[in-house]
Amino acid sequence: MRAVVDVNVLISAALSARGPSAGVIRACRDGAFELVVSELLIAELTRALAYPKIRKRIPVHKAASFTSWVRDHGTLADDPAGAPSVRSSDPDDDYLLALAISRRAYVVTADQHLLEVAANLPVFTPAEFLTKLRQGD
Repeated sequence: MRAVVDVNVLISAALSARGPSAGVIRACRDGAFELVVSELLIAELTRALAYPKIRKRIPVHKAASFTSWVRDHGTLADDPAGAPSVRSSDPDDDYLLALAISRRAYVVTADQHLLEVAANLPVFTPAEFLTKLRQGD
């Protein structure tokens, strides 16, 4: 099973070792699924970890370590060119959809814009994804 994990889930996991987002990261660490990443996703994670409100809670060295962990534990895929066949109401999210479609992966997110396309693509909240992993789908 492959999954593209949205940056909002990654940040949530970095901020707290509790909750479904952290559970997704632990499941990745334990080999329960293949984490699919791309250069655009890594760049977005790096940018988000540098936001002042995040930087107050995650120091520079921990942010760099976390980003390295995500890169090292993920399968680096090329960012697809062009728009995905299914689009988000937020165009900034379309690269995640294109990546998931190209790699035949689930999308794990807390972003409402992405969750809205769940009727057309396998998009799950972190809690829903953990349930899916437990069920062995």
